[in-house]
Order: sequence, then C-alpha cells, then structure tokens
Amino acid sequence: MLEDNDKKYLRIAYEEALAGFNEGGCPIGSVLAKGDQFVAKGRNQRVQKGDPIAHGEMDCLRKAGRQSSYKNMTLYTSLSPCMMCSGTIIQFGIERVVVGENKNFGGNEDFLRDRGVEVILADDRDCIELMERFIAEKPELWAEDIAEDLP
Repeated sequence: MLEDNDKKYLRIAYEEALAGFNEGGCPIGSVLAKGDQFVAKGRNQRVQKGDPIAHGEMDCLRKAGRQSSYKNMTLYTSLSPCMMCSGTIIQFGIERVVVGENKNFGGNEDFLRDRGVEVILADDRDCIELMERFIAEKPELWAEDIAEDLP
C-alpha cells in the first residue's frame, strides 16, 4: 500500500521520466527521499549526456551527493531497476524501493528482496503507458538501454 509520501515522490519520478522522454531520452525517473524529506531527483541521461551508466537511479544518486548513510531512505523509480541499479541499491544499503511499474521491464525485485530490501510495486498507470509508448516509438533506443539486440 502506498503512503502519501510514496504517491508524491513517485509522481516526481514519473515527471522526471516524462522530461527525459521529451528530451529524446529513455523515460526513467527516480527520487531519493528520507521519510518526507526530499533528497534528490534524476532521470535517465544516457542519450542526453552520452553516458552509458546514467540510468535514472544512478543520475538521482549522483545528484544526491555524498551521504554518510542511506539508512531509512527510499528510492522511487518509475521503472523496475536493472541489475546495475539494483547492485547500487544493495551497495549503498538503501532499505526501501518503490517501483512505478514492472510490466514493460521485469527488473530485479526478487534480487533486491532476497538481500533485505523492501520493494513495493505501484503498478502506476502513467508509468506503464509512458514506457509502452517509448518502446513502441523507439525500440532501438530501448534495446540499447537494456543492452539487448533487436529481434
């Protein structure tokens, strides 16, 4: 069940994803928060910056800067995190992740849960529809983002 803060920060993650889409990039946004305290937001910047590891979660964490601890923090992401981002979540000790959607990309929810991360799946209609549109309109860019060849 999403709490009010979850809904608020997931919406900001979606807005970051939409901004990335409108810039010609991959529509994946992320927010880091500690309770009701906003820490940072980011979006996939692979296309915009020519940076292969600038996924939405990575951009958000980079913008958060150094943290002495990620205890009691939640990472919000519009799309289920890939293995690179999931590994970073584990490495940093982020305890909770709220995922906008995993219909278009089944990420690593079980991997995270097996390592003690609380994962909440929102099944957010806006997140789902934006990613569906992106995959339909730019399948080659999506394949590049997830490091898969087109069929």
